[in-house]
Amino acid sequence: MIDHPWSLAPKQAVALQRQLAGRVRVEPLGGDVHTVAGTDCAFLDGGARIVAVAVLCDARTMAVLAGAHDVRPCEFPYVPGLLSFREAPAVIAAVRALPQRPDLLMCDGQGLAHPRGLGLASHVGLWLDVPTVGVAKSRLCGTHRTPGGRRGCRTQLRYDGRVVGAVLRTRTDVTCLYVSVGHRVTLADAVRWTLRAGRGVRLPEPTRRAHQHVSELKKRLTAGAVT
Repeated sequence: MIDHPWSLAPKQAVALQRQLAGRVRVEPLGGDVHTVAGTDCAFLDGGARIVAVAVLCDARTMAVLAGAHDVRPCEFPYVPGLLSFREAPAVIAAVRALPQRPDLLMCDGQGLAHPRGLGLASHVGLWLDVPTVGVAKSRLCGTHRTPGGRRGCRTQLRYDGRVVGAVLRTRTDVTCLYVSVGHRVTLADAVRWTLRAGRGVRLPEPTRRAHQHVSELKKRLTAGAVT
C-alpha cells in the first residue's frame, strides 16, 4: 500500500508517477477470486465535483452483490496524463465503502498502458494493495495492429519498445477495449478476467454496472435528489 498527498503541483505529480510506477507488481493473480468489483466516475458542476461508484459482483455469475459511491470536490485540475490525481481519491473511497474487499478490481481507465506506467488502475491498485485491471475504452499511448473481428481476438499494445497492454475484442465486430495490468496481476490474467466478466456486451459486467450506476447517480445529483 502507498500513502501520499493528493494536492500536488503537476510537476510534482509527474515525478511521483515515475516513482510509483516502479512499485507496480506484475505477477500471477494469487488465491481464489470470489468477488470482482468495477469502478467508474463522472463529473458534476462543470468538473467542480466528482462522483465515483464501485459495484461488487459475484465472480462466478457476475450478479451484483453491493454498490457504493463517493461524491467530493475535485481538488486537482484537469491535466492529460494525470487523471488519477483527479479521480483516484473518490474511486478509492467508493471501493472502501463496499461491504467487503474485492478479490479483483476492474477500473474504467488505464493501468500500465500509460506514458509513465501509472494510470488510474495502477494508482488505485497500489493505494489499496488489491489486484487490479485497467479496462479502458480508448488508447492513451502506444501502437498496435488491429485484432481480428471475433470476440477474444487480441493484439499487443506496445509503447517505448515494451508491451504495455492488449487490444481486446470483447464482442464480435464491436470496437475493442484497451486492457492492461493495474497491479498484482499479469496481462494474461487481465485479458482472461475481462473476457470472463463479459456478458455478451462490450464492457465487462462490473465496470458496465458501475457505468450505469454512476450515470443514474449523476442525473439524480444534478436534479438535487441526492446529496
